[in-house]
Amino acid sequence: MRPSAIPFLLLLFHLLSPTLALDFLFNSFSNISNATDFTLTNDAKLDSSAVRLTNDTVQYSLGRFFHTTKLTMRPNSTSTSLTSFSTSFVFSDLPQIASSPGFGLCFFLSNSTSLPNALAGQYLGLFTNATVPVVAPLLAVEFDTGRNPEFNDPDGNHIGIDLNNIESAFTRPAGYYNSSGGFVPVQMRSGENVRTWIEFDGVNLEINVTVAPASLPRPALPTLSFRDARIANYVSSEMFVGFSAGKTQWIEPQRILAWSFSDTGVAKEINVTNLPVFEVEASSKSLSKGAIAGITAACVVFVVILASGVYLYWRKKKMEDEDDDDIEDWEMEYWPHRFSNEELSKATDGFSKDQLLGAGGFGKVYRGVLSNKTEIAVKCVNHDSKQGLREFMAEISSMGRLQHKNLVQMRGWCRKGNQLMLVYDFMPNGSLNRWIFDKPKKVLGWEQRRRVLADVAEGLNYLHHGWDQMVVHRDIKSSNILLDLEMRGRLGDFGLAKLYEHGEVPNTTRVVGTLGYLAPELATIAAPTAASDVYSFGIVLLEVACGRKPIEMMAEEEEVVLVDWVRELYLKGRVREAADQRIKGEYDEEEMEIALKLGLTCCHPDPQRRPSMKEIVAILVGETVSEAAPAALLSELARGESGIVAGSEEESGEVAFQPQHSV
Repeated sequence: MRPSAIPFLLLLFHLLSPTLALDFLFNSFSNISNATDFTLTNDAKLDSSAVRLTNDTVQYSLGRFFHTTKLTMRPNSTSTSLTSFSTSFVFSDLPQIASSPGFGLCFFLSNSTSLPNALAGQYLGLFTNATVPVVAPLLAVEFDTGRNPEFNDPDGNHIGIDLNNIESAFTRPAGYYNSSGGFVPVQMRSGENVRTWIEFDGVNLEINVTVAPASLPRPALPTLSFRDARIANYVSSEMFVGFSAGKTQWIEPQRILAWSFSDTGVAKEINVTNLPVFEVEASSKSLSKGAIAGITAACVVFVVILASGVYLYWRKKKMEDEDDDDIEDWEMEYWPHRFSNEELSKATDGFSKDQLLGAGGFGKVYRGVLSNKTEIAVKCVNHDSKQGLREFMAEISSMGRLQHKNLVQMRGWCRKGNQLMLVYDFMPNGSLNRWIFDKPKKVLGWEQRRRVLADVAEGLNYLHHGWDQMVVHRDIKSSNILLDLEMRGRLGDFGLAKLYEHGEVPNTTRVVGTLGYLAPELATIAAPTAASDVYSFGIVLLEVACGRKPIEMMAEEEEVVLVDWVRELYLKGRVREAADQRIKGEYDEEEMEIALKLGLTCCHPDPQRRPSMKEIVAILVGETVSEAAPAALLSELARGESGIVAGSEEESGEVAFQPQHSV
């Protein structure tokens, strides 16, 4: 639809409607005459002349900014048309670190100011995940500054229409069409003030979105046009209009600087001449040229005076601390943040035994507290060569960019000689195995176990399918599954993980992993694959359901190997007897049987016959097999090395876990 036709349609529709108009203009938020016009929720706040949607001082932050008055979208119950409206606003998105993951913000309509289970980060403060849509009617226009392949994002700088789901129904690159029809990209994450126009045509169910630098007039052509009858399904009779954003630990101020809205015609023009332009704070910018020159001269004199002493000290420490004093060029390529050895030593009380969380073949893990009170876990890994260290750093740095709510997030690293220290978020509830084995004070219940399994499956699915490279973890086990403050599962310890391009044949390498979790094919072909990760996940599923470790040397001979014992019980029609008796009565018998069968299917001797993590996630979050996975998935149960499959046609019907809103 041509923009020139929109004012007439808006006015005509308003004249036919008996409802009150919603019409306002705020060129700035510095002098708000009536603050009750707005509702700020979560971390959103008024900050000088703008609205800040997130809080830099906390790790996970989300905020929303609404106009208090609801917009009437359906004038009466018999109306087949929706209210049309026009809005314009100016926003600024400025990350402190340009290479950090981006989050962006969105304009949205919702019938509630409180959206349950909404997450920060790539979920824009509105959604839970891509597989569980929000409960309330919700329509959003996202201005996304990060690429999340698991949501089918086309790039890291796009505009999208979201219909009750984080996965956009329609996207276009961010930019505008100039007078000659050429497309000019707009980097929404540069800190530049970006002006946006949104026209909602409720009669024709069409959304037009236009963006351009705030200094330019409105382009003639919209950036995005989306016309779809489905829009009506995501609009209730009355809805709030506003903005939302979220982030994780990276500082990325998302600001709304001005806002105009009207449901009676075209939104009033915003005066952009006096809007502030934000920049990343840098102390050097506040210094005068004379001060900089004076400091430079003083530094030169200081260096000359101390040159001999520094040289002698350098000679003395060359062999033992050469790598600590010099940051090589290749190290500057890597991400995330580099910590100093002094900083981590102080955080861990000198890597004291009292702070030791655990130790294994690849290093020790210490608990630490940074100066800003952030709790961390520090894993120390030794490498015997600079080249090996460099290759390891390259791979670890790539994995540091992985972002998912069910992965333990890497915060940074430190190098001291040939020792690499990896810094992760601290998980206060420890590892999953401590809540199930070794006589815990409180045994984890079935509902919590099932939720953790679903969490880990979603994280592993992201590694296999949701990133621009495939990540094979290679060491999935219950001790590498950590529980956060809310007892949600997160997959951690990527010390053995390998990166591959999608479709790439894995290179043969040495066998690594943990006995009891290794897929049988790794005994002959030492190339890790997604299928070998699935096998390990199947073992975890079985040990969580059965409440026993993969190998129990003190058990009866036929029960030593967990997967063989469960398989034998299945063949005898007694698979439910394998369930953990300590939680008997907490679970539905049929549901437990499905879990055990799914574990056996994941452990099929033939890697080609194991389900993918996408199929496993579909089952664990409550979808039926017929909708999300092959119908015979849960009847593909291995009988041993022969590869004969047990199971009847009756067992291949539609089966699924009961849907859980918390998963």
